[in-house]
Amino acid sequence: MIRTFVKHTSTAQPPPRHTLLRRIFHHLNHQKDPSAELRGSNTLKPPHQSLFMEVEVKLRLQNGASHQRLSDLLSPFHAKTLIQENVFFDGANAELSSNLAVLRLRFYGGVDSHCIVSLKAKPVISAGISRVEEDEEPIDPSIARACVAEPWRLLSVDSSPVLKRVKEEFGVGDKGLVCLGGFRNVRTVFDWEGLKLELDETHFDFGTSYEIECESSDPERAKKLLEELLNKNGISYSYSKVSKFEVFRSGKIPQ
Repeated sequence: MIRTFVKHTSTAQPPPRHTLLRRIFHHLNHQKDPSAELRGSNTLKPPHQSLFMEVEVKLRLQNGASHQRLSDLLSPFHAKTLIQENVFFDGANAELSSNLAVLRLRFYGGVDSHCIVSLKAKPVISAGISRVEEDEEPIDPSIARACVAEPWRLLSVDSSPVLKRVKEEFGVGDKGLVCLGGFRNVRTVFDWEGLKLELDETHFDFGTSYEIECESSDPERAKKLLEELLNKNGISYSYSKVSKFEVFRSGKIPQ
């Protein structure tokens, strides 16, 4: 999104910050879906990605040298590089974490070019294959950034089915949400052997970890191909045992 800023010459004082935020949220909650007229008023609802089971191969690389070697090997298949900032939330009374769930805002581009809100629940990871329920949708990045500073505002976004689930299904009440913090990730994406590989360099406050991921409907095949690639080129790896969020919460890089 390209934003144009116009300098005003009026000497009037700008409205207080809380008033500006209130106007932004009012606009978000009352804006019309531009495609509503095509679909008919009886089917009006915001764009939303349905709940699904995310299945990924997750292999942890030993160190930065292993990450660099793999990046060099895959460079002919490079598709894009994404700069991600991940910020996590829980209910003030741990309503999400007590039910093995977490709410995440993921900002892209380093300048908040766009943002995704995700609700993840019931994670299971075994032998390098992760399965987790995921519900996600786009959210206005300016609204999302305001919610990082004031987490309670997230539950004011009435147009979001994901955030509606946080309130209704998980019972996050009047005390609202609390921000847990987060981490940054550099994700390099490769199209290789019919697979979309995601090579991650994740920066926590306490260190850096390296991982390669591959979402697949046939994770065993994808894992076999990845392991063959790594073994053939002498790249040390192990099966990831926990998610990046769990690493973040533990405060230490897995050994």
